[in-house]
Amino acid sequence: MSTGTLLAIIIAVVVVLALIAVAMTVARRRRRLRDRFGPEYERTVEDAGSRKAAERDLAEREKRHDSLELRPLEDRERDRYAREWNGVQEEFVDRPEDAVHDADRLVTALMRARGYPTEDFDQQVRDLSVEHGRTLEHYRAAHEINTLSSRRQATTEQLRGAMVHYRALFDELLADGHRSGPAET
Repeated sequence: MSTGTLLAIIIAVVVVLALIAVAMTVARRRRRLRDRFGPEYERTVEDAGSRKAAERDLAEREKRHDSLELRPLEDRERDRYAREWNGVQEEFVDRPEDAVHDADRLVTALMRARGYPTEDFDQQVRDLSVEHGRTLEHYRAAHEINTLSSRRQATTEQLRGAMVHYRALFDELLADGHRSGPAET
């Protein structure tokens, strides 16, 4: 075999190995993002129109999230938030719309206490998606019902659903970084 033929074979093998390595890296990154973001991964792909754009967006979310100064709650704070949540749930019996608005405010206050910026709902969703992607749909649904409720367009059943949705994120935020898990009700 000539040197030129041997060199062509070696170059072809190196190129194939490099392509395999790149494909494995991309697949590993995609799998990591899917695992980390849960259902938010597919939603972002759908919204972005392509996997590449979505994965770039998700990586930017991770970078921003890493720059946040998030903190677990102290036991005293956790207990106070759990008591406030119980009060909001009790309020639902007599004033369901007010309870949903109060649940929204309480979840926002809890996010702020944990270190999440809370000025803009869309940014809240982006920031929460990094660690709470599996409960994010709950938050979106609750927020939508809260908006309907502000216009007096939500049914009692929708308001009840909003409380359930808010509770999912509330429990996750309350327990995050704490071994004992969500608050008891």
